[in-house]
Amino acid sequence: MSDGVRPMIEIAGLTHRYNNKMLAVHDINISIAEGEFVSIIGPSGCGKTTILNILAGLVVIDQNQGTVSIGGQPPRAGRRDIAYMLARDSLFPWLTALQNAEFGTEARGEPADTRREKAIALLHAVGLKGFETKLPKALSHGMRQRVALARTFCLDSQLLLMDEPFGALDAQTKLQLEGVLMQLWAATQRSVIFITHDLAEAVALSDRVLVMSARPGRLVANVRIDLKRPRQINELQRDPAYHELYAELWSQLETGMAMSSGDAE
Repeated sequence: MSDGVRPMIEIAGLTHRYNNKMLAVHDINISIAEGEFVSIIGPSGCGKTTILNILAGLVVIDQNQGTVSIGGQPPRAGRRDIAYMLARDSLFPWLTALQNAEFGTEARGEPADTRREKAIALLHAVGLKGFETKLPKALSHGMRQRVALARTFCLDSQLLLMDEPFGALDAQTKLQLEGVLMQLWAATQRSVIFITHDLAEAVALSDRVLVMSARPGRLVANVRIDLKRPRQINELQRDPAYHELYAELWSQLETGMAMSSGDAE
């Protein structure tokens, strides 16, 4: 975390078992600053999504399982300062792109004119001008994820939890949406926790990358991404520093994958 910047998230000594049996994560300590973009990588099943679900208040931890705070408050479901974007677009099939984009703000009771203006502007920002009245069935998967991205930023939440939002997209669409995300993040400076299995994506987007071990997930490395911003996603591969960071992440990931998958004591 950057010196002198107030933490948005503080996780200390987090250990969690599902049904008091399977150990999902062990002794996790993370501090994330306001406006910081942090990615988490690690083997499948290492507890990355568990951490997001705990932050979102969807998984409740006991007092003896460590401490978690967001803006100085414990997690709870339904907090307005948190938005959660999944790999699946989760759009309502009977609503148009515009109605889906403004759904969260409508549920929060924002005035119709305000929320619609904001949703239209964000749909245009994600490249969907002219598609406002289309139903999800008329949109490609990439376009539906653009709607989901617009909906996420419509909420004006201070913390964005993003669980492999571009993981199922083709390479070209993925690069485009990474660029769109960077533009929206630069304009709003939200705190972001971004889960990915794509090391190139982690390097391109992040201020820091946290590397987790095989289950039970433990923090293996905290890698700072010292690449200048703004970043042109499609030009980063010409930068030797990009390749050095990629190699470091891969080395740390291999270390984490080699760690015991048995329960930690």
